[in-house]
Amino acid sequence: MITIFTNPRPFRGPFDIIQRNAVKSWLKLSPSCQIILFNDEKNTAPAIASELGVECAFEVKKNEFGTPLLNDVFLKVKQMARFDVMAQVNTDIILNQSFCQAVLKAKEIMKEKPFFMTGQRRNYDVEGEVDASEELFKRAKKEGKLHRMSGMDYWVFPKSFPIIPPDFAVGRPAMDSWLIFESRKRKIPVIDATPVVDIIHQNHNYPARKNPYFETEKKRNLELAGGLSRVATLRDADWMLAEKGLERPVLWRRIYSSLTLFYPWRLLLALKRKLQQ
Repeated sequence: MITIFTNPRPFRGPFDIIQRNAVKSWLKLSPSCQIILFNDEKNTAPAIASELGVECAFEVKKNEFGTPLLNDVFLKVKQMARFDVMAQVNTDIILNQSFCQAVLKAKEIMKEKPFFMTGQRRNYDVEGEVDASEELFKRAKKEGKLHRMSGMDYWVFPKSFPIIPPDFAVGRPAMDSWLIFESRKRKIPVIDATPVVDIIHQNHNYPARKNPYFETEKKRNLELAGGLSRVATLRDADWMLAEKGLERPVLWRRIYSSLTLFYPWRLLLALKRKLQQ
């Protein structure tokens, strides 16, 4: 049983359909999930939550620009969660049954131990309202493109997960990267579920990047994370979830993940990322 929570954009324009597609796909999962929408800055989420029969969370702390803060989102959802496994899923992501199967398998394997599970998404052009059918996923697998390892659109962890993130601005860079690094630092298994979880990311533009404060929030998030040397990607996962259960990654990824906490290596990666920017 899973509690899915998300911070949607306002349900307006193209994001109205995109986000409805996503939430409706979550409602089809079995066993049924608890779904929590955090209210957006335009106050559109309550009506949608009521219409679709899901829950809505209010009064989350925000920065001066009106952007929700991730630490308060974590605290609120832990209070509201009815189930012992929680999943943050971006509101543009269409899920199918492979997601539930993977979560339940990870929970069964890890038992009462903490873990952090995530994976890659498949980018696909979706037009209008769609049903999360097997045919849609077949088309996305054939025509879509697997996103790079730095983008993680879902995070799964037990309710007892001991990490509460700092005041990250939700939806800005460094949040997921910090969670992976902090999990590795605390010796919490990081699981890459890409081999068994197929998720569809509905391609769209990013209007938030046009906001004059976007770069300010991005810079703050990176500072809260501890700089470029303390952000990680799926390459740093120390486990893979396969059909048979947990497996160690292939050799090159085992070598890469073994260096996650090696400070000189982190400095080299930070220098590379700085040059790329």
